[in-house]
Amino acid sequence: MNTKKLTIMSLLTALAIVIPFAVFFKVIIPPFTATLGSHVPMFISMFFGPEVAIMVGLGSALGFFLNLGPLVGARAFMHVFVGLIGAKLIKKGMSFGKVSAITAPIHGLLEVLVIIPFVGFDVYNLLIITGIGTALHHSADAIISYVIIKTLDKSKQFNLMTDKQEIQNNK
Repeated sequence: MNTKKLTIMSLLTALAIVIPFAVFFKVIIPPFTATLGSHVPMFISMFFGPEVAIMVGLGSALGFFLNLGPLVGARAFMHVFVGLIGAKLIKKGMSFGKVSAITAPIHGLLEVLVIIPFVGFDVYNLLIITGIGTALHHSADAIISYVIIKTLDKSKQFNLMTDKQEIQNNK
């Protein structure tokens, strides 16, 4: 992994850890929580490859564990898998929009599976509050991420949308 990619991974991981502490716009409907922007580091990390996405997901889990406790931290740990799947799809040439759409229900399902031991088989809390809530939160953060990615592309410093293969292959 080159220095630039390592630096970007470190910055995205730091953001993933800090966002749960710094963002004040949170929706809390137990067992569901949503912190606006918390998926943005995960989405951006997908463009830098699976290893970066995994590290950023681990950072997200740590940040939420430290700020909101083990259940929310366990749910945030699912960012590891969502980011990994997204990174592999982007590496295959899939568009960010399609990746966002494909990973939204996966993200919702993974978070539902995490909370089953804590809430039992309460369909309302599992499917409606957590599953659909997570998919909607995922989608809102995908839109925020898209705006940031397009802005970075215009800056000519990072062309994430157009140079994704080159970024991922740079080790």
